[in-house]
Amino acid sequence: MQGSKVEAPGRPRPLAPSGERASAIVLREVSKRYGRRTAVDRLTIEVPAGVVAGLIGPNGAGKTTVMAMLLALVRPSAGSGTVLGEPLGRPASYLHQVGALIEGPAFYPYLTGRENLALLATLGRLDPARIPSLLELVELGPRGDDRFRHYSMGMKQRLGIAAALLGDPALLILDEPNNGLDPAGIREMRDLIGTLADGDRTVLVSSHVLSEVEQICDWFVVIDHGRLVFQGPAAMLLGEEDRLVAAPEQPADLPRLVGLLEDRGHHVHAGDRDLAVSVGDAEPVALAAALNRAAMEEGIVLAELHRARAGLESRYLSLVGKGES
Repeated sequence: MQGSKVEAPGRPRPLAPSGERASAIVLREVSKRYGRRTAVDRLTIEVPAGVVAGLIGPNGAGKTTVMAMLLALVRPSAGSGTVLGEPLGRPASYLHQVGALIEGPAFYPYLTGRENLALLATLGRLDPARIPSLLELVELGPRGDDRFRHYSMGMKQRLGIAAALLGDPALLILDEPNNGLDPAGIREMRDLIGTLADGDRTVLVSSHVLSEVEQICDWFVVIDHGRLVFQGPAAMLLGEEDRLVAAPEQPADLPRLVGLLEDRGHHVHAGDRDLAVSVGDAEPVALAAALNRAAMEEGIVLAELHRARAGLESRYLSLVGKGES
């Protein structure tokens, strides 16, 4: 996209001061109930314009329902809000400025990528002159005249984003854009999403691949059981919290190492082959030495011991299930 303010594709960008940003999405005490089940519970969020915002939470947290309400596919049971400054209750006033890729793209398999976009432009009364530049943007320029049925999954997803951009939307909503992609496709999607937001476009991404959204999002909304547990800049969520990562030489020793450290009062998060210990107010080098000594005293040989900043996964796991704002 010409004029993009993205400094490096696939990396979070510095945010402008809050006083310089408008709000692309505002929800106030919004709820959605299906009979006795509450999918979204008094949710209040605010997403600034021009960010790549990650909407994350466990399965069943209400992410899909939130996006459906923004797209007027579902009506809220209570609450209010605005999308691009227009009332949530009057979707006709803002939907022409919103593009979306939800549950994978749907195209005619026997038409080419270019023909599919042209058909959508005709049906939506959109400018077909944008199609060549959009195909180049999503790196499908040389393949635009290939039939859709011959596209790889990554190419299909990228064509879906091109379709969502046909109306030059101010808000782009992407639901699990990495679904079905191989590692190369995930990397391509990450780089593409990183180029799509600027001061005039906001991107809302819902994904369960935390390692990917950590690299592209500069704003996060975390929900659990339909309720907000965090919203704000990526720097605020990730913070500067240090941790020590340790891995025993023998994987069978991991449970014993976890128990040893927990008995000594450490907060431990265990993975499949290693564990992370919060540094807190301790001096990291001294803590590492103490941890190593404690392991040696129990006959546990450490194959790895290093210092790392807490990532999105550890912060996410510390938030979900607690219902904390």
